[in-house]
Amino acid sequence: MLQYILGRLKESHVSNITKRLCIGCPKATLTRITSQHDKNMRILAVQETDWLKRGPHQQHHLLDRMALRGHEVRVIDYEYMQKADLHRLVIREREVYPEANKIFNDADVTLIRPRAIKGALISTLSIPYYHAKEIKRQIREFQPDVIVAFGILNAYVGLEQAKKYDIPFVYYLIDHLHTLLPKRSMRIVAKQVEKLNIRNADNVFVINKGLRDYVIQMGGKPNNISIITAGVDLERFHPSVDGSAIRSANGITEDDTLLFFMGHLYPFSGLKEVVESLRAPGTSHMKLMVLGDGGIYHELLGMSSETELHDKMIMVGKVPFDDVPRYLAAADICLLPAYRNATMENIVPIKMYEYLAMGKPIIATRLPGIVKEFGYKSGVSYVDRAEDVVRVANELVTTGNSAKEGEKARSIVEGHDWKVICDIFERSLIDILNSFTSAQRGKLRSGIRC
Repeated sequence: MLQYILGRLKESHVSNITKRLCIGCPKATLTRITSQHDKNMRILAVQETDWLKRGPHQQHHLLDRMALRGHEVRVIDYEYMQKADLHRLVIREREVYPEANKIFNDADVTLIRPRAIKGALISTLSIPYYHAKEIKRQIREFQPDVIVAFGILNAYVGLEQAKKYDIPFVYYLIDHLHTLLPKRSMRIVAKQVEKLNIRNADNVFVINKGLRDYVIQMGGKPNNISIITAGVDLERFHPSVDGSAIRSANGITEDDTLLFFMGHLYPFSGLKEVVESLRAPGTSHMKLMVLGDGGIYHELLGMSSETELHDKMIMVGKVPFDDVPRYLAAADICLLPAYRNATMENIVPIKMYEYLAMGKPIIATRLPGIVKEFGYKSGVSYVDRAEDVVRVANELVTTGNSAKEGEKARSIVEGHDWKVICDIFERSLIDILNSFTSAQRGKLRSGIRC
């Protein structure tokens, strides 16, 4: 992987193209974008996670809505790798999913899954080659007005092609991406690639203030960074949603306090520590509902079968997005008990906005990104360790502060409706396209800076 990137870096300094040409058609120039962009856009999004199985994340919410507004959206992704794929060599052929919407059934989003070689390290190493081929193909056939990238490796090859064919390139960060990789050697290389993407992108979008600071630390130019926050569907997630049927179906009484977590069950989610705390005396009225899968799901499922815990844990698994508000409505207190580590340092998950929109009090680890975003008067009670969650939940209930904290929550997110966030995203892309004037398009764009 590193050899490929270093080789391509060298090439990018040696050869650049002065015109935006259709690949394979040297006499054709792509001219859809004018200096005053007033048409629907063609958006090519690239990511290295599974579009269909993961999320919904920021990109799902925004791109579905952009498609509904008449923009053409295509996504290049990377299929989720099963454990079995690590122990065998499998070639997956290119696939196209014409109806890959995630939030709205009538959103016209096309997913392209490039050819891939599955099998331990070779899976990662195959991404630059096959994704570069697919991105070139999309530039030739789809002629995107803008490339929006959410990954590391395919973001790099997307950036390279964007520079080559004079296409605006936006790098959208919702995580400290390199920290998510399992091996230190991979994280070291990925961090350098992420830096290149940040430094050479035409614009960098981030979802919160903490990630803006992170981008600057990684070499990003402050003037090129825009904060486009996560959002919430305020009509779908509303305190008036009735969760009584969910409570009844799961044997939760009025005297019970239902703690609630939803999302991918990362090892650093802090949920095992919360579960262990439910063994303590004085917690007989406390129950924990977990919505989601992956990661430590099976460990938690095993704990839920233990005699001490079987009537205190409800492992729901993954449910359709439309059903999430009813489960949230059943909760008394919502949780984000994650460890404070490099991955979570500046993250503000979408679930925080959904918790708040439902008017639920929240107990969260004192993560810098969360504190910067919501402060101390937003319905969020902070703990330093996941082990303290159950104790603080007990205090909220016994002091009667649970309802008061919940009342604060909804008002915090009133300005974060996805409609508003999508307006900002759309306007930002249009402004970027308009900044690529005819004069700029006639000039040689610089290659990728190390």
